[in-house]
Amino acid sequence: MSTTAQKPALVGGWTAFHPLTPEDWKVFEEAMEGFVGVKYTPLEVSTQVVNGMNYRYKCDASMPPSEVVWQALVDIYQPTDGKPYVTAITRI
Repeated sequence: MSTTAQKPALVGGWTAFHPLTPEDWKVFEEAMEGFVGVKYTPLEVSTQVVNGMNYRYKCDASMPPSEVVWQALVDIYQPTDGKPYVTAITRI
């Protein structure tokens, strides 16, 4: 058994943070499309099954050309039908 295997998500419960899958990347990129100013680079993600899916991305954040980097949580909601969108960004 792989030690990196995810436990099945329970409705309402968040998974542990884990490396991004190709699907996680797709959701992040689609939700952040057109976002300007701060650059967010996702490091890992946690998910929550709801009526759709909540994603919480732990990211490095920066404002080029500055080299200052901080961490932030980017929360994204993926409805069952429709485009994912950012619901919150929190500096940590």
